Amino acid sequence: MAYDSNNIFARILRGEIPCKKVHEDEHTLAFHDINPQAPVHILVIPKGAYVSMNDFSARASDAEIAGLVRAVGKVAEMAGVTADGWRMLSNIGENGHQEVPHLHIHIFGGRKLGHMLPKTGA
Repeated sequence: MAYDSNNIFARILRGEIPCKKVHEDEHTLAFHDINPQAPVHILVIPKGAYVSMNDFSARASDAEIAGLVRAVGKVAEMAGVTADGWRMLSNIGENGHQEVPHLHIHIFGGRKLGHMLPKTGA
């Protein structure tokens, strides 16, 4: 999947599309998902043009990597989900059902989330 500079997150970063911002710093932007799947559903994105975690881990600077990891923890704390538990998810590629070609980390919380995948015998 190639980076598309007109993807929705790139457009949000450029201020072309509004978002309900939760947190912003030098390296990241966090905002509420427009189609929440849990009482708390926040997206954390790097400000750089990275397609996925694969791309980000290979090309991002140490400061960008630390910034993203710290932002995820800070946003979860700000959202009030750290005491009861929360889920962090990043979909990567076609099999991972990635819909937007810009790395984004979902923070879910506010209720029991259940199993991520159905249990199988394998």
